[in-house]
Amino acid sequence: MSKRFRAGMVGAGNICEFHVAAVKALPDVELIGVTDLDRKRAQANAEKWGTIAFDTLDQLVDAGANVIHVLTPPSSHAKVALAALDKGCHVLIEKPIAEDEAEALEIGRVAMAKGLIATVNHSLLYDPQVKRALDSVKAGALGQVVSVDILRGSEYPPYEGGPLPPWYRDAGYPFRDIGVHCLYIIQELLGPIEDVDAEWRSLGGDPNLAFDEWRAIVKCQRGLGQFQLTYNTRPMQSQLIIHGTKGVLRVDLFAMFHGKRASTPLPKAAERLVNAFADSIQPLIDVPIGVWKFVRKEVQAYQGLRDLVGDFYKRLEAGKQPPVAVDDAAQVVRWVEKVARAADADHEARLAKFPLSERVPFLVTGASGSVGKAVVKRLREQGHHVRVFVRRIPAQPQEGVEYVFGNLGDPAAVDKAVKGAEIVIHAGAAMKGGWPEHKGGTVVGTQNVIDACKKYKVKQLVHISSMSVVDWAGMSGNGPVSEAANLEPRPDERGAYTRAKLEAERLVTQAAEQGLPCVILRPGQIFGGGIPLINGAVARNAGGRWLVLGDGKLELPLVYIDDVVDAITSSIDKKLIKGEIIQIIDPEHLTQEDVLGMAGGQRPVVRVPRPVVFMLGKLSEFPLGAIGKPSPIGVYRLKSALARLHYESERAKAVLGWVPRVGVREGIRRVSA
Repeated sequence: MSKRFRAGMVGAGNICEFHVAAVKALPDVELIGVTDLDRKRAQANAEKWGTIAFDTLDQLVDAGANVIHVLTPPSSHAKVALAALDKGCHVLIEKPIAEDEAEALEIGRVAMAKGLIATVNHSLLYDPQVKRALDSVKAGALGQVVSVDILRGSEYPPYEGGPLPPWYRDAGYPFRDIGVHCLYIIQELLGPIEDVDAEWRSLGGDPNLAFDEWRAIVKCQRGLGQFQLTYNTRPMQSQLIIHGTKGVLRVDLFAMFHGKRASTPLPKAAERLVNAFADSIQPLIDVPIGVWKFVRKEVQAYQGLRDLVGDFYKRLEAGKQPPVAVDDAAQVVRWVEKVARAADADHEARLAKFPLSERVPFLVTGASGSVGKAVVKRLREQGHHVRVFVRRIPAQPQEGVEYVFGNLGDPAAVDKAVKGAEIVIHAGAAMKGGWPEHKGGTVVGTQNVIDACKKYKVKQLVHISSMSVVDWAGMSGNGPVSEAANLEPRPDERGAYTRAKLEAERLVTQAAEQGLPCVILRPGQIFGGGIPLINGAVARNAGGRWLVLGDGKLELPLVYIDDVVDAITSSIDKKLIKGEIIQIIDPEHLTQEDVLGMAGGQRPVVRVPRPVVFMLGKLSEFPLGAIGKPSPIGVYRLKSALARLHYESERAKAVLGWVPRVGVREGIRRVSA
């Protein structure tokens, strides 16, 4: 091995890709390989990055690694770093350096005792825009800095099911993950932190997070800082505002520009005008320069990380102190953990208010959705005790209802919910997002429900499927759409919802063949209970007009929500457990025109001829296809949506004894009242 420094990556997750790229860009550093507890992920990513996967840290060191990048979840940073130091390796640790101040200081003590270097990736200190701002501050351009504001929006990768990632597992994780950046920048500008006071809330921007809105006040030796972390605000932003005695500097890290307002000897009115001009003109200069640098790859994603890694190895070569001192990182950990642990404890205390019974007659998944809510309401009206599976703690818990919180994609949460339940009504599914969200919430979620039902030997699973699983395009002109209709042969072209519901129904069908006691209900187009009657299948609102695709004579498979609940309770009363598939559609067949005539008000109706609709759909496929994206109005999707179909639900009457108690006309009257 000819190179003095040989890097090994421990943890092959998302951030590892950028550490690998940073190391491979350094001519005097050799990349040895990666290791991860998930051997398959390590192997797949190693192949993608052109390196080698190892089973353990020991193997990585035996292969020659003498610098270890610790890229595991924060809870294991200290353990892995100390193990690497013990083997004689320098360590570069992803932020935060640890989840305990004492552990962070121990890393520094061991490194010093062994004559090794340990540092942490406080990458924003090396971000080109932040570095430019810090240089301005050091040059005195703002005078004395007295306060700092940071506004930061974020989002996490889609969850496809399986064991929960740390950001959804731990309530305080968002603060550990993003808050640490804010704290070390504020510390850099205002000196040592003396106290941090924070608040947190759950507003639903990311319903899988315990808390998705955070705000903190930071007391420092030389002034006050504050920052907001949000998973609700759109568009996302990342702004740093530095307030000084001679000026205010606004740094936009996403758009890559600075805006400065300076104190001048001009009259105040003139000063405001000058500053407004200067503040608005600088982005017009900075943004094109930033875009040009990005196109030329002078600036890349995670540029601060890349630059910090480069500087870390330069300092190693020169025998200089690391980019970030362990003592400074440990101080940040103290305040991060003060807040994060308080949030963890707060969440645990909230969960403790929701005990579970050993046995419960009903579990309803998706109980925060319209159908789930209606089912719970009916069961409670009948005097039943009900357990519900939802993602967020309710503001006002219902009497007679017990709660399990989690995502359907999480097998542990589903197992907890199903344990002790006699009958499971599975109404939960993803309703928005791309394929990863639908896969996790609907497909993996349904498999988790099936597995738990088998494990705990439930008496009955009532699976709420959808009419979208049917081959609408293929059934056009081929008789009534009944339970015998073919299933959708091209679900990818119909969209993520159809694909996921189809895969979920097939999972339940297979489970039924293996002996799972279940019934599958396929409701039509449900309305009421918060679900709008007039949606894209009926008409679209366009500038005060109803825009109808086609001639308005398509038959709609409508069903009022109360009638759907009747069908669900009837399937339970009838003890249907042989995997029966039953469509739930009102026998009164209304068209788009009928619905608009009854509930569309006085708005004028504009009809787009079918040939025009299909022509526009075809045209939309070309630009989107060029970038590898399916068109939401592609021709096949339109053929399905505009298929001339006639629906029947004779099996519902014959097997369930179901006839609509409310009916679509009365339902329309209720939602229109």
